[in-house]
Amino acid sequence: MDSWVIAMMLGVSIFLGSIAVVTLMWAIKKGQFDDEEKFLNAVKFDGIDDLNDAANLERKKEELKKKEYRPE
Repeated sequence: MDSWVIAMMLGVSIFLGSIAVVTLMWAIKKGQFDDEEKFLNAVKFDGIDDLNDAANLERKKEELKKKEYRPE
């Protein structure tokens, strides 16, 4: 490889990396990652009844799909 190809790839990599770092810093500054309680509470307050209801709903959806598609 020529040295200009390596220099160009290095320059593009540094440019894209700096854009990623600036974007990450902007997201942290704007508070994009501050809502940790949402995920913790979703797991903590998810009960067995809710899980059973979700499983039953999925089963009903699968049954409806099987009823709708009947090759003849």
